[in-house]
Amino acid sequence: MKQKIKNSKIMIKKLVSMLLIFMSINTFAQIERIEPSSWWVGMKCNEPMLLIYGNDISSLQPAIQYPGVKIIKIETVENKNYLFVTLHIDDNAKAGIVKINFSINNKLVYTRDFPIENRVKNSANRQGFSQKDAICLIFPDRFANGDTTNDIVAGMTETTIDRNGENSRHGGDIQGIINHLDYLQSLGYTQIWNTPLTENDEPTYSYHGYAATDFYKIDPRFGSNELYKKLVSEAKKRGIGLIWDMVLNHCGTNYYFIKDMPEKNWVNFPDTKIRTNHLKTTNVDIHAANIDREVYEGGWFDNQMADINQRNEKVAKYLIENTIWWVEYAGLSGVRVDTYSYSDKNFLALWTKTVLNEYPNMNIVGEENTSDIGLTSYWQIDKMNNDHYKCYLPSLMDVSLAHSVVKSLNESSTNPNSWYEVYNSVAQDYQFPHPYNQMIFPDNHDMDRFYSRIGNNLALWKIGMALYMTMRGYPQFFYGTEVLMTNEKAGNDGQRRSDFYGGWTNDAKNAFTGQRLTQDELEAQRYFSKLLNWRKNAPVMADGEMIHYAPQNNIYVYFRYNNNQKIMVILNNNQTDQVLNTERFVKDLKNKSVGIDVVSGEKYILTSSITIPKQTPLILELK
Repeated sequence: MKQKIKNSKIMIKKLVSMLLIFMSINTFAQIERIEPSSWWVGMKCNEPMLLIYGNDISSLQPAIQYPGVKIIKIETVENKNYLFVTLHIDDNAKAGIVKINFSINNKLVYTRDFPIENRVKNSANRQGFSQKDAICLIFPDRFANGDTTNDIVAGMTETTIDRNGENSRHGGDIQGIINHLDYLQSLGYTQIWNTPLTENDEPTYSYHGYAATDFYKIDPRFGSNELYKKLVSEAKKRGIGLIWDMVLNHCGTNYYFIKDMPEKNWVNFPDTKIRTNHLKTTNVDIHAANIDREVYEGGWFDNQMADINQRNEKVAKYLIENTIWWVEYAGLSGVRVDTYSYSDKNFLALWTKTVLNEYPNMNIVGEENTSDIGLTSYWQIDKMNNDHYKCYLPSLMDVSLAHSVVKSLNESSTNPNSWYEVYNSVAQDYQFPHPYNQMIFPDNHDMDRFYSRIGNNLALWKIGMALYMTMRGYPQFFYGTEVLMTNEKAGNDGQRRSDFYGGWTNDAKNAFTGQRLTQDELEAQRYFSKLLNWRKNAPVMADGEMIHYAPQNNIYVYFRYNNNQKIMVILNNNQTDQVLNTERFVKDLKNKSVGIDVVSGEKYILTSSITIPKQTPLILELK
């Protein structure tokens, strides 16, 4: 009997001990996130680092028993709510669900699934956007509202819709883009760049998306991860690729790993939140003081945008993996990087090289928002910089051209040499190792609308469109450019990003159907579509070289050519008809004596001289 009582007491103690462990685990150690949530077999990046987050989880002991997958590193940090686990996935591992077992004191307490998947065929060899493409830039909140049920999402900090508020959410979403893919295809677009779609759970100004609070999650007011994949799939059916807008430099202060940082150095200037000085020159200035470089690269944009410290190796790995995860998960054709030069230089080289090592034929375009071509070209792959810095970025945004075109067009009535602004900008292509791999654009979400900047002049608008659709590089147009959208308040972001006509039920105007568009808007839409669809089917736009002639009498002439096709672009910026003597261009005309205007179909005989109507572009296919 005594033995039985003794055994019972031992059993009770064990049960109490187990109960206490169980209660302790369920009270404290709770896994909330594992990021990334999945990976793939056959990646060059075959050692993903899992960021595991939850309450007091650092004492958890992870283990895996799965053929071809093993844990190679377990790391804790000063914050006990984090655990970093690095896996190794063999190339011969089979796709399936990897069970990650978490124990405390050798007692199994949690099991979490981590899927590893087979890659889509030829995923590594995906072709990126290039000169053959034309990109539509969409601001999702302002393009079209395809699902009113997600306008307000319970639990999010900004819970109102106000279409009259310039900085408020208006309700545009991914379904709205899906609903109008046929329209975008009809215009001639082959790529879509959406501004960030990831969760932006900030209390105000959350519509713009550039203060992410979850890099792995589509904002539910836009839709879901699955719906974004559907957008990519539906766009591909129409010959349109998707470009991801990646923000490496900063995130929203409501991000869980900002409110509860793994390490003090997870962000730059965590205590003072010093603002960036925006001195881009500090990246190249041989005389720059270190503090100025540090404040440029590490300073915050504002108090709601935490500046991420990519010198922290875990931060760097997290951002690299997040980029690769979205490309692979969604099936993207490329990446646009916001505020490229504000991030740590060494990290940018590592990030770009690693992503392109995984996808060698994919394109990445970086934003360096300056007209200083020397600062812009500094970042392109193969550039021989004086400081020996080597970056691997394929493409840059040509901000210089965007400003030069506006200046040239606006000075046409007062300056007989107005085209020299554009000519001199293009002439500095020698600074780029790959000058044809540049994004050219009349405007974007951070600029006043092109039509507003040229005084709402349709003739000048047509000249601008003709230039952007034939110039070296690949063009990007902001939604609404084709129907002459404007912003009346210069410098006003909310107006720059105004709602697209017809994107909401009962809109007075509808660009999708043409309802109530003015005659000028309809004419512009037809012109835009005609020219962009021609461009899509013109081989010379995909791989043609360029030669341009110094402007004379406010006329700018350049040729695009390859072995099979040649076009001659003539841009008359005068308010009177002009006679153009073709003798000057005889070397490039060679045996071509006829030019057919690709818009009007009119024939021009090029043997001596031709008359160019006032403020008119001609795009002549040479015969």
